[in-house]
Amino acid sequence: MEQWKEMSAAGAPVPHEEAVPPLTRVEAGQQGYRWVAITAMLYAIGIILHTVSPNVGGVTINWTIAMYCIVINLTRPGLKRAIGMGFIAGITLIPSSKSAFPLGNLASEICGASTCCLLLKAMALVRLQDARIAPLVTGFCSTFVSGGVFTFILKLVLGLPLQVWTHVMLPVVAVVGILNGVVTFGLYGPVRKLFFAQEGGKGQ
Repeated sequence: MEQWKEMSAAGAPVPHEEAVPPLTRVEAGQQGYRWVAITAMLYAIGIILHTVSPNVGGVTINWTIAMYCIVINLTRPGLKRAIGMGFIAGITLIPSSKSAFPLGNLASEICGASTCCLLLKAMALVRLQDARIAPLVTGFCSTFVSGGVFTFILKLVLGLPLQVWTHVMLPVVAVVGILNGVVTFGLYGPVRKLFFAQEGGKGQ
């Protein structure tokens, strides 16, 4: 292996200087992790509010659904990531659930998050994904689907008649859906400003 390429006037060997390749600067992908931090923060808030919120006439706001609807509206994830969000939301709801079958939250929240994701994709086809009412619509629809799935599972577990589900449970789910849609719409603006704060107002 040749180690010396040149000789000095005094005969001393001069080491060959190898070319140093240019350095490539890679910026940290903060955007890729910001949605994780925002999601974790909103889920934590949702769990606390879900635990302390009173049940009035069988109606209580499902804060967790509102929170993941906000995140999905902000980050526009693919269906697989939305399903993952719903699965995590379902797990977080199990310990604080007041229902007769807490495990039903897993299926219902996966369906709710998937509904929000698919609805936004459908709205994008007609260029309405950035409409101001998008959080309101997705919040209501996701809550209605999630609640519908959960109450249907509950109906099966408890052996209730179909009329109880259609005439009693679903109307309550619709009321909760309206409340969740309003909450999602009201909180979306402040959370959006927080989400884009590190980008110097981008997207505002």
